[in-house]
Amino acid sequence: MTDDQQDLVRYEVRDRKAYLTLSREDRLNAITDDLARQLAAAVERANDDPQVHVIIVHGAGRAFSSGYDLKQYAERGDLFQPPVWDPIKDYRLMKRNTDHFFSLWRSLKPTIAKVHGYAVAGGSDIALSCDLIMMADDAKIGYMPARVWGCPTTAMWVYRLGAERAKRMLLTGDTIDGQTAAAWGLVLQSVPEAELDGAVEALADRIAGVPVNQLIMQKLMINQAYDNMGLAGTQLLATLFDGIARHSPEGRWFQDFAAAHGFHEAVTWRDSGRWIPEGGGPVPAAREQTDEPAGGGDR
Repeated sequence: MTDDQQDLVRYEVRDRKAYLTLSREDRLNAITDDLARQLAAAVERANDDPQVHVIIVHGAGRAFSSGYDLKQYAERGDLFQPPVWDPIKDYRLMKRNTDHFFSLWRSLKPTIAKVHGYAVAGGSDIALSCDLIMMADDAKIGYMPARVWGCPTTAMWVYRLGAERAKRMLLTGDTIDGQTAAAWGLVLQSVPEAELDGAVEALADRIAGVPVNQLIMQKLMINQAYDNMGLAGTQLLATLFDGIARHSPEGRWFQDFAAAHGFHEAVTWRDSGRWIPEGGGPVPAAREQTDEPAGGGDR
C-alpha cells in the first residue's frame, strides 16, 4: 500500500475538538508529500465542521515529527535532487509543502501543537505553524539541516523568537528542550510528559468554550499583524534558499554522501564539526553519538 492510500493523518472529533494525528510512527512521523497533503486536507475538514472550535495536532508513537523522510529524499536523491537543478520546479514543490504546513496558521480555527519526543527539521515547521505549542519538558525542537542542506521554509523561527535567538538556533542547527523553548518564548508552555495530555486538554477546552466567530476574528486580527511584518515575503525567500542550500557544492556533497553511505552516517558527519569547505569532507571512521532521532527524518 502506498502512502497516498494510507491514513497518514488520522482525524477524530470529540467535545468541539478536532484531533489530527500524524501517523507514520514506524518512521517517527517523518514527512512525505502525501503526509503534508493529508495534513492540509484534515485542517480543511476541521474548518468545514461546525462542531469543531479548536484543532489539536500531535504525533503517534514516540515523536511529534522527525522531519522529512531522508530515506526518500536523501538516499534516493535521484527522485528529489536530479543532476540538473530546475529552481522553479524545486520552488513549486517546497512551496506546496510549506503551504500545506501553513494551513495550520491560516486555519480560521485555532490550532494547538502537542509536542513530545521530537519536533525537528521539517517537523519543527509543522509545530511552529500552529497558533499555540505545548511541549513536554524533555522533548526536543530544532532545525538541524541549517548546518547543511536546508533552510526552514515557514521562516517561523524569527517571528516567534526575534532575530538574535533565531540566529542562535539557525547558525548552529542545535536543538533545545521544552523547558528552554518555553523560557525563550518559542512555545507557550512546557510540562512533564506525563502531564502533557491534561495540559493540552485544559487549554483546548477553555478555547472550545468560545463562539467560533469570536475565535476567528481574534485570530485573523493577530495574524494580520504578522502579514504586515512581511511574513509572506520572508517565506518566499526562505523557500528559495532551501532549494539553493540543497544544490550548493556542500549540499550536493551531503546528498551524494547520504546516497552512498546512508543518511545516519551523513548526519553524523554533518554534526561532527569537522567541516571541509567547497563540498568535501571525510568519511567518518566510526559513528558518533548525536541527538538525532533514530529511524525518522531529519530535514
